[in-house]
Amino acid sequence: MSDTQLTVTLSGGDVDDARAVVGALEGTFGPPQERPSDTDATVRMATFGGEGEGTGDGQADLRPLSEPVTVTVQGTPEAVRRASDALSRVFTARDEGAAAGDQEQERQLVLES
Repeated sequence: MSDTQLTVTLSGGDVDDARAVVGALEGTFGPPQERPSDTDATVRMATFGGEGEGTGDGQADLRPLSEPVTVTVQGTPEAVRRASDALSRVFTARDEGAAAGDQEQERQLVLES
């Protein structure tokens, strides 16, 4: 797994909220391999991978979230740290805890505008 490999799971909010959160991460990780698209889903996913680096600040199309969104980021410790930092710069983030393994880490955040 490279340092930019990251899986993002989102619950709460609507598909536009999920897209706003993913957009906030693009400034750090570049475009995702998979974007949230299902308008009827209650849990959405996005994956970032490869060696791509983001080029922006992740705030180009920022819109307020319609309600709090719970986000779980999973990947290398460096990728999880970078994702948490990026989301905290764009949204009000409440850290709900982390779990660490040998090579992967998982962190849960609740985001609000």
